Amino acid sequence: MREEFRQDPPTEIGIPPFGLPGSLGFPKGRPLGLVIFAHGSGSSRFSPRNNMVAAALREAGLATLLFDLLTEREAEDRANVFDIPLLAERLVAAAAWATANAAITALPAGFFGASTGAAAALLAAAKPGSRVRAVVSRGGRPDLAGSALPEVKAPTLLIVGGDDHVVLQLNRDALAQMRCERRLEVIPGATHLFEELGTLELVVDLARAWFLRHLAIRPGA
Repeated sequence: MREEFRQDPPTEIGIPPFGLPGSLGFPKGRPLGLVIFAHGSGSSRFSPRNNMVAAALREAGLATLLFDLLTEREAEDRANVFDIPLLAERLVAAAAWATANAAITALPAGFFGASTGAAAALLAAAKPGSRVRAVVSRGGRPDLAGSALPEVKAPTLLIVGGDDHVVLQLNRDALAQMRCERRLEVIPGATHLFEELGTLELVVDLARAWFLRHLAIRPGA
């Protein structure tokens, strides 16, 4: 049984019903949970920042799923890139696919969203019946989730750069509207993309701790 979890590098898959391409990665041991990534505008499943975070999560014992939220044709229309309800539905579809996948069906799932992908993650997590157990936002736009913010039940961590002033205020405003367990972490000296030395590593540390706290399957579970 253990060998089914030894898949390195990540396996290329397709998310129905549109066959959205994705990469499903496993840690070397039995997974403690699954993190589904939602990239921001202008990015894809190949985002180097998200892939860095995903690799660290796999090292910590979590499975990861990075996928393109739009088909190539859909991505040609820039309006789709900012269509938060559409992106949220794609995340819901990915979570449903994961539930039906024999290798990961029992894993507690979380969302990791960046930029506009964070709004989609929160909107998806707010859907009735959502089984998402944790959400992490990196430089996100939770304000774009609008009236859905108070409906999010999953513990949510908002990570923002201290020098990303406009987005920081938007996150503070969003935090005040939420009713779930939530926390705002501000990384000093970081801008929107966390390109400054050591800042993305701090994002990794915070995200890993949050997901392990809220997703990790307890012994005997």
